[in-house]
Order: sequence, then C-alpha cells, then structure tokens
Amino acid sequence: MPRQPDIVWIVTTQWRGQACGYAGDSNARTPWIDALASESTNFAQAVTPHPMGPHARAALLTGKLCPANGVSDYWDPLPVNARTIAHALNDRGYSTAFFGKWHLAERDRNAPFVGEEHAKMIVPKDRRGGFEFWEGFEGGFLINDPWLHGSRLAEPRQFKGYQSDVVAQRAAFWLREKRVQPTFCVISLEPPHPPYSAHVPHGIKRDPATLRLRENVPIGGEIESKAREELAGYYAHIEATDRAIGRLLAEIDLSNTTVVFTSVHGDMHGSHGVFRKAWPYEESVRIPLLVRFPTGIIGKRDDPVSLVDLSRMALAWAGGKEWNSSRNYARISMPSGLKLANQCPYGWRGIRTTTQKLILIEENGELAEPTSVHFDLSSDPLESRNILFGREKNAEEAGLWRKLQHEAGNR
Repeated sequence: MPRQPDIVWIVTTQWRGQACGYAGDSNARTPWIDALASESTNFAQAVTPHPMGPHARAALLTGKLCPANGVSDYWDPLPVNARTIAHALNDRGYSTAFFGKWHLAERDRNAPFVGEEHAKMIVPKDRRGGFEFWEGFEGGFLINDPWLHGSRLAEPRQFKGYQSDVVAQRAAFWLREKRVQPTFCVISLEPPHPPYSAHVPHGIKRDPATLRLRENVPIGGEIESKAREELAGYYAHIEATDRAIGRLLAEIDLSNTTVVFTSVHGDMHGSHGVFRKAWPYEESVRIPLLVRFPTGIIGKRDDPVSLVDLSRMALAWAGGKEWNSSRNYARISMPSGLKLANQCPYGWRGIRTTTQKLILIEENGELAEPTSVHFDLSSDPLESRNILFGREKNAEEAGLWRKLQHEAGNR
C-alpha cells in the first residue's frame, strides 16, 4: 500500500495574488515561484476569508470562519481548545510541525508592534495549535535576525540572517529527517510584510519610478508617491523570499510531497487610495494559491476557493482523495472594524464568485451607508463601479443577496 503523501504548506504574509510573475505582474521577479506554478494546479480565484493576519490564520488552521473559530477581534488569541488541521492529521498518523510566524497567541496590546519585546514573547505549548513540533515566534516584524523558540528551544534564540532564509532552512532540516510516518509541515514566512524598508540581503531595492502601478492607484500626489516607495521595498522582499522558497524546495524530497504556496492576505498599496489590508477590495482579498501534486496534476482552476478550504483539502489528500468545492462562491468578511493605522476601520461581510463580489458594510454592528456594494469582476476587475443601484437583479444575484443579508442578520 503506498504511503500517504507528505504535505507542506508555505504560507507567506501580505503577498497579494496579483504580485507574481506567473500572474502577469511585470514588477515581480519570482523565478522559483513561477517554476513551481508551471508544475502546479493554480487556483486562480483563491481568496483569504478574512484579510487580516490573526483572522486568516485562525480560519486556515481550523477550517472554520471567524468568529465561529473563536477569533473575532484583532487581539483575540486562538482558543486553547480549538481543534486544528494538526490535531486531525496527528490522528491520521502524521508527524506534524510548524515553523515561523504564529500570530495567534495572547498579545500585550500595549507592547510595541515592532521589535524584540514582541518577537521574544513565548507561545506556551498548549497554545501551539496541536502541532507535535513547533518552532517560531509570535510576531515582532523582525524581517532580519529573527528570534525563535519552541520544541527544541526553551528560551528565545536569535538567528542571524534574513527571516525567510532562516525559517525555511530550519524547516528543511526537519523535513530531511528520516521518519516512518508521513509528515505535515507548515512554513509560515512573514515577508513581504512591512516594514518594507527593512534590509534585503543580496538584493537591490527597486527604483520606485520604474514600477508599474495598478490602474486604480490615484496618480500625481502623495498616494502615488507613497505607493511607489513602499512597493520598491515590497518587491525586493518578494524577490528575496522567492529565492528562500526555491532553496527550500531544492533541498527536500518532493517525490511524494504535496506542496502548497499561498499567503494569508494581500496589501492595497494605494489602490482605491488606501493602504494595507482588511479592505474588501481584490488587492487585499485575492491571494496566490498553488498546489503541486506528486501525481503531476497541472492546470488552472477557477473554483471560488478560500484559505478556509485548505484544511479539508489536506484531509482529502491524506486519504488519497481529490478535493473539489461544492460551492459557487466564497465567503469573505472582517468581523469587526480595526483601530489600527491604515487598516479598514469598519466591519463588513460578503460573497465572492468567480465574476461577482457582493459586500454588506457594517459600523458598530449596524448596516452603514452605503450598506451595499456590488462589483462585476468580469467587466470591472479594478472595482471602479458599484453597479448595485438602479437596475433589476437577475435570479442568481438576487439569491446571493438574500443569502448574504440573511447571514448578516444572524451573526
């Protein structure tokens, strides 16, 4: 009987779906990811269910949407009794491991976001999501010289080097160890998350003037200037992290390994005049999702999949089965507004199909004005026109609106 496949998830942070060479971004120098794409199934319509780190990570690991998984507010930790994909695969005979950024523990909201205080914070063993082996950090945004602790490191230890290189190589060492049982490994990389000005070793920061902006970035003012400056660093970190991922994949045995490459959310970078994440727009919500199967299944799929589906996908693969979506839409939402600089300040919930996006906007738990937004992604991929008002809905669209409004009224 053939051995169950090994499964590796490579999860980045703030890498939007449009920012890859294979996706047509002329700014993105991603030869290793492009090579992976050439051997993978590309879920070209993939989204994050919640475009904010803790929410997306909780949904990814539990297979449940927020707040049903216990995470509603930015500061909510993953509940200690939450059942994750690690628990499920442990039960199926897998050896499970997690490396890198966690961002799901209890955090001191008065501590600095950036720096060693947050980076050296201990994540207790019972808060590590059921992974048998765990080595990582809660946060701190130290893109260089990260602090790691965990199963083999009782106290935080600083490792010199670029964070993506350090975390990927630590994971590669673990994956190369000989085991009888199949393995499941999550490699959680922080870049290309801010600070975009952080040093990139062996890389050259891009010239802001040469970068091609998305057509929905306002031109000729401070927004364009800021977008160009931060994108120069963003693409440098993408290039460096692409290289780290390429080295990882070159060093591990892929003959019976299913490899996933994705991101927890994107970044606006000035599109629609706003920055960062938590917004319902495509730059924030759309993510890359490549799956390289050892059986060599290659192609493009337009299923409306979400990170929340990855746990069910992994369970199907572990059982030697193919996974297929039973829905014609993906749910997307922010359960609450964020009191964080540059992030979306209001809560919202929506439905996204391969061609349509429907959003209900909420403030302080009540529907806001305008309460509704509808974008036709097939004719308006840059989401420049709210086409909801002044026309009759077709039957399919009306059904989706009823479903969305029912869910909003029964949160």
